Amino acid sequence: MARIYVTRPLPEAVEARLGGLGECTFRPSTSPLDGEELRMSLRDYDLVLPTLRDMYSAEVFADVPEPRAKLLANFGMGFNHIDVAAASAAGVQVTNTPGAVTDATADIGLMLMLMTCRRAAEGERLVRAGAWEGWHPVQMLGLHMTGKTLGVIGMGRIGKAVAKRAVHGFGMKVVFHNRSTVADPGVEAVQLETLHDVMAACDVAIVCVPGGPATRHLIDAAAIAAMQPHAHLVNIARGDIVEEAALIAALEAGEIGGAGLDVYEEEPAVPEALRRLSNVTLLPHLGTATLEVREAMGHMAVDNLEAVLKGAAPPNLVAAG
Repeated sequence: MARIYVTRPLPEAVEARLGGLGECTFRPSTSPLDGEELRMSLRDYDLVLPTLRDMYSAEVFADVPEPRAKLLANFGMGFNHIDVAAASAAGVQVTNTPGAVTDATADIGLMLMLMTCRRAAEGERLVRAGAWEGWHPVQMLGLHMTGKTLGVIGMGRIGKAVAKRAVHGFGMKVVFHNRSTVADPGVEAVQLETLHDVMAACDVAIVCVPGGPATRHLIDAAAIAAMQPHAHLVNIARGDIVEEAALIAALEAGEIGGAGLDVYEEEPAVPEALRRLSNVTLLPHLGTATLEVREAMGHMAVDNLEAVLKGAAPPNLVAAG
């Protein structure tokens, strides 16, 4: 019977299904695996279901050169916490859960766009503090999002879903940056030549690119400096895509209108400088946080496990390199 290691608690329906596949160890902690747990999972189990911040680095695979594990069935679309090339070299396949996360993540993107443009988090804090003195004509004036220009950074599944909502829901114009040419963005949209062109052209920029070394600090000080003074930056991708120190400096100086963040460079640590700023909306990585979506992600991960147990190719295999 296959031994399966599940690194975090999952929805009940997913755990019940996993229980029928083999001898499962359900780790009760919600914290990431530590170094010994990472190595133990590769040594002692046939299949592993890890997730965000379980750091399967090249060093971990180097310490377990002949792993028993044949699959890391990642719970989540992003897999930048796994060195896929090192896994492949060790004979370990890696899968993810694309598609299941698209709509929920796009919804959070629109929510953050509205929250930062309309100063919703700031207003909610004002009411909770008992400091609201009542309506008046120039109270907490924000940015009217309808009809404005959205800049999408990364026109993949999630970027397209955000663009669709922005166009059909708010009549926004869309410009975008993508590493390759996008023939059909799904809505009327213009692909601009450079990232800085998009940052300069938009009223709201939203980051939707995958994480990893190629996109670390893609949104750096120069990219932020290209934005208009009233513009807002939203990140629903991975925290280290945005150079956090540069964003803090721009927000503190009032060089951009505001920001909405669901992800951070060193999660769960959020810099005190960000937490004290009134012109930034901060969420605790809620992108896929609905029961329906987390169940769908879990079942997709289990589909990958089942395929490997049957000797078939997993449906969501991540290619090395």
